[in-house]
Amino acid sequence: MSLVILLDVGCSRLHAQVVAPLDKELVVATKEAPPFAMKQSDGSWSGISIALWKRIADQAHLRFRLVETQSVTDLLDGVANGRFDAGVAAVTVTAARAHKVDFTQPFYNTGLGIAVPVSENPWVSIGRALLSFGFFQAVAVLLGFAMAVGFLIWVFERRKTEHFGGGVKGLGSSFWWSTIAMTQAGAAQNAPTTLPGRIVAMGWMIASVIAIAVFTAGITSTLTRRGLEGSVHGFNDLRSVRVGAVANSATTDYFARQRLSFRTFPDIQSGLSALGHGTIDAFVHDKPLLTWMVRNDFSASVRVVDTSFSSESYAIALPKGSPLRPMLDLAVLDQIESDWWQQTLFETLGNARSR
Repeated sequence: MSLVILLDVGCSRLHAQVVAPLDKELVVATKEAPPFAMKQSDGSWSGISIALWKRIADQAHLRFRLVETQSVTDLLDGVANGRFDAGVAAVTVTAARAHKVDFTQPFYNTGLGIAVPVSENPWVSIGRALLSFGFFQAVAVLLGFAMAVGFLIWVFERRKTEHFGGGVKGLGSSFWWSTIAMTQAGAAQNAPTTLPGRIVAMGWMIASVIAIAVFTAGITSTLTRRGLEGSVHGFNDLRSVRVGAVANSATTDYFARQRLSFRTFPDIQSGLSALGHGTIDAFVHDKPLLTWMVRNDFSASVRVVDTSFSSESYAIALPKGSPLRPMLDLAVLDQIESDWWQQTLFETLGNARSR
């Protein structure tokens, strides 16, 4: 009997803890992050995240008021210290943030996107291609083969051909002849005279024709691709260009872990403006937010590349141990599996991907 009484008391307390917050007006923090949270001219709020919260609150009969914060950091700090009962915007779930606040089930999964200038000066593209690591690597390989062939020519010719004779001088002449033969210019002059030397020379001249053709085709392809698509196509290209990101964001945390150099900006707008003016070469942020901003305000000067990287999940932030979490977890799962949610995503983003 005592066990039943204890269980009944425990359930009553748990029920009281969950119901108690529902009887007060909740203070919900948000931050402008189109298209997930957008402030209208009359002070009202709309967007994907706001619509989700309003739908959950309406069905659960929650009273609330929205409070604007200037940054995600301010939003999370306010939730962590109990000033806000929840935080709703485009808040990315990270391990560092999860140490300070609780998160509901994610309602949208995405990745980081890259914005680049619409067009790039062709001479800038050529300069980047010729100064890239891949170009120097290809040149080094060609020179390495030329040096190896020159050494073999010197071994076969040094005792029988005068201009290849001697030590360092003869070896230098062999290297020089091998390099000239590779370019198909003046290879007949001072050519090897022994049978082994001529066999090596013929093989090298044939192979060098193929090597130079491949090298030229690779450079041409690179320059053409840069001219048509720009110099950045994915994450690895960010290591050789000037990159920007919003300060104190999940993007900067990711870059720090990857040891990638970057410049910070206070918001997306200032970063995209710097990109349009040529101050940086690429700007990285959550892809749906980046795509929305570029499409609406920067489409003439900036575009978003097709690829994305990393994995980002948006969720509602709550104070540690919030009694609202069990109810909100179930509510979020119910909503993101509904036709209403898929239609909302399709109307706003043009797709219905949320998980």
